[in-house]
Amino acid sequence: MGNRGMEELIPLVNKLQDAFSSIGQSCHLDLPQIAVVGGQSAGKSSVLENFVGRDFLPRGSGIVTRRPLILQLIFSKTEYAEFLHCKSKKFTDFDEVRQEIEAETDRVTGTNKGISPVPINLRVYSPHVLNLTLIDLPGITKVPVGDQPPDIEYQIKDMILQFISRESSLILAVTPANMDLANSDALKLAKEVDPQGLRTIGVITKLDLMDEGTDARDVLENKLLPLRRGYIGVVNRSQKDIEGKKDIRTALAAERKFFLSHPAYRHMADRMGTPHLQKTLNQQLTNHIRESLPALRSKLQSQLLSLEKEVEEYKNFRPDDPTRKTKALLQMVQQFGVDFEKRIEGSGDQVDTLELSGGARINRIFHERFPFELVKMEFDEKDLRREISYAIKNIHGVRTGLFTPDLAFEAIVKKQVVKLKEPCLKCVDLVIQELINTVRQCTSKLSSYPRLREETERIVTTYIREREGRTKDQILLLIDIEQSYINTNHEDFIGFANAQQRSTQLNKKRAIPNQVIRRGWLTINNISLMKGGSKEYWFVLTAESLSWYKDEEEKEKKYMLPLDNLKIRDVEKGFMSNKHVFAIFNTEQRNVYKDLRQIELACDSQEDVDSWKASFLRAGVYPEKDQAENEDGVQENTFSMDPQLERQVETIRNLVDSYVAIINKSIRDLMPKTIMHLMINNTKAFIHHELLAYLYSSADQSSLMEESADQAQRRDDMLRMYHALKEALNIIGDISTSTVSTPVPPPVDDTWIQSSSSHSPTPQRRPTSSVHPPGRPPAVRGPTPGPPLIPMPAASFAAPPIPSRPGPQSVFANNDPFSAPPQIPSRPARIPPGIPPGVPRRPPAAPSRPTIIRPAEPSLLD
Repeated sequence: MGNRGMEELIPLVNKLQDAFSSIGQSCHLDLPQIAVVGGQSAGKSSVLENFVGRDFLPRGSGIVTRRPLILQLIFSKTEYAEFLHCKSKKFTDFDEVRQEIEAETDRVTGTNKGISPVPINLRVYSPHVLNLTLIDLPGITKVPVGDQPPDIEYQIKDMILQFISRESSLILAVTPANMDLANSDALKLAKEVDPQGLRTIGVITKLDLMDEGTDARDVLENKLLPLRRGYIGVVNRSQKDIEGKKDIRTALAAERKFFLSHPAYRHMADRMGTPHLQKTLNQQLTNHIRESLPALRSKLQSQLLSLEKEVEEYKNFRPDDPTRKTKALLQMVQQFGVDFEKRIEGSGDQVDTLELSGGARINRIFHERFPFELVKMEFDEKDLRREISYAIKNIHGVRTGLFTPDLAFEAIVKKQVVKLKEPCLKCVDLVIQELINTVRQCTSKLSSYPRLREETERIVTTYIREREGRTKDQILLLIDIEQSYINTNHEDFIGFANAQQRSTQLNKKRAIPNQVIRRGWLTINNISLMKGGSKEYWFVLTAESLSWYKDEEEKEKKYMLPLDNLKIRDVEKGFMSNKHVFAIFNTEQRNVYKDLRQIELACDSQEDVDSWKASFLRAGVYPEKDQAENEDGVQENTFSMDPQLERQVETIRNLVDSYVAIINKSIRDLMPKTIMHLMINNTKAFIHHELLAYLYSSADQSSLMEESADQAQRRDDMLRMYHALKEALNIIGDISTSTVSTPVPPPVDDTWIQSSSSHSPTPQRRPTSSVHPPGRPPAVRGPTPGPPLIPMPAASFAAPPIPSRPGPQSVFANNDPFSAPPQIPSRPARIPPGIPPGVPRRPPAAPSRPTIIRPAEPSLLD
């Protein structure tokens, strides 16, 4: 005979599991685990076995369970058992399961009563169980025997606490009826981890083995030593019954007969026995399932709402409808054009906060990368002076020139202008790459129709490549125009007279000294660990210096570094570092900062490094030259030997610098305009006005609007998910209405568990009275030390209220208006002081002694 209550819950849980499986999710009910705690031979394994309804655990006298047994019950259509330590073997005979448990226990602990905290994991698959975890724990013992260690008591307690501390575990505190309940270690341990008593159920075993003339009625009625969830009495099979192969069905019938025939228990037989314990635990499982339903319902409802809008499109979906395809094509092409323009021009909706994209990246190319490439050409000072010197000498020929030749200036300027072609064409290539990336990002919304996406990308990319040729031709034409005529009458050109007077150093310092070029966070990467390691500072770059501060408030300045004689070099990033690094050093081999010959500055990305380099170039800090300096030094010395030639070189150098700056300024202004007009704006116009015509001419509408298999599957999945969610919500509603949760019993005064070590309360046994029936009231001669023998109704599972009594009872009950009604164990406080605790109270002698009713409790050991 199995657990009927559990079997009734199985369809309910299976419904929920099936509903969630249909939407591709798992139903996390996380049913509570049930652990049995108690002393040796208290009947823990029998209680657990009765709950499952199967006979499979080892039995015997002394310590039988010597390792924790974690029993996982798993719902399955077939019935078998499986151990974690031998997964390949399936046990269908539960006698073999018992033998394997005994053998596995002996393998680890030996055969001489040894224990081990290493659990045995057993899975039982059956159509008659819920997905639950049951834990059979070793019995609490005090004295080591056999191979047990001296601290056996503490080891077992620690082992038990590991399993019962989990908030979702139900604790069955098992105590034999023939033992003093106040000394129950099981209740003490349960109290430690469950002080509110919400998940502890007292189980009293061996009621049939109590001394003749005694019973545990007051305990089972939760009067004497109350628990919040009360006690349930059970009668397990004896060792003789087990050896005689007495099955569980027969044992349950014998248990039922015992409770119905016993005079002390017959009035509460419906609240005793293994079936009632099963019912109580199953009700706890029902409560847990019902508590999980609101969270599951809200989760499903939020998913359903998120699907409503998308499902609305598909409810009346007809895949072969031509009008739908035409409408979808027009909408998608129009949306593609809108998305492309938003990404280029910028938009307030759907802003990417993680990285730059589209127009922002193109803007960075225009105003950071391109100026950086232009300025890089200007730094090669020695080569430029050598070229000017050769030009002057070649123009003079065999004659020694008296004047500075104009032709040298024009030759050098034209050569410098030609050098602009490379950075300009590179700028166009970078912009094209960004445009193509933007097109691909915008066509991601067309992924439902792969052919349409492919054709759109092909047509737009081909058009961009066509515009690339025209744009590059126009830019080369601009440079040729600059070469064709050197306008020395330009208003910004310094002229010959000024060139002779102006030095190179002054020309470099044309920027306003205090002008701030850039601010931002950088990490100084090469400070040793002894001095604090890498640190991040707020850097401020001006035309004359580089300063860094503790933070962006710029109040606490750490250092200011003049930019004179500084240059930049690249540094490879470290093996374990994800930062990008560049370095600043002094060309005269001086320390830059403290004892550092160079400071390594780190950024999060290569784009930030390039941006900082461009800013340093604007401040006059140039990159390090690649070739050796020695040869240039020799050449420089040859120039300086002729003072007249040196003056001519300096004059032309100033003229070239002034004119190239004019051209650079013009090119920096015209390049973005040319690219925008010939490429970007034309591409936007093409997408808006001509893309649709190209699409119609490239393929027929049906092939363009052919759905991908993934899209069709996605639509089917979405509709199935929508209906499954609605079905799951209906199932949850059915479960809510078809199940009933029981309220938590009110708190009781269970402080006796904590104080039980200091004194021994009244034992749970008391002599039965054969003269008076259980319902007869006590004698009216003052307060009695025991409870009235009035049968309690089935609902009063917690401590019952005290019957109304005359005199001091009402005063006693109202001492604390905020406390619960006083419980029976507190009555011994009213014992007259002349009678010491532990001595039975004798009734006064009277001639009519036979008429005096014996009190319900013969001893006052409380």
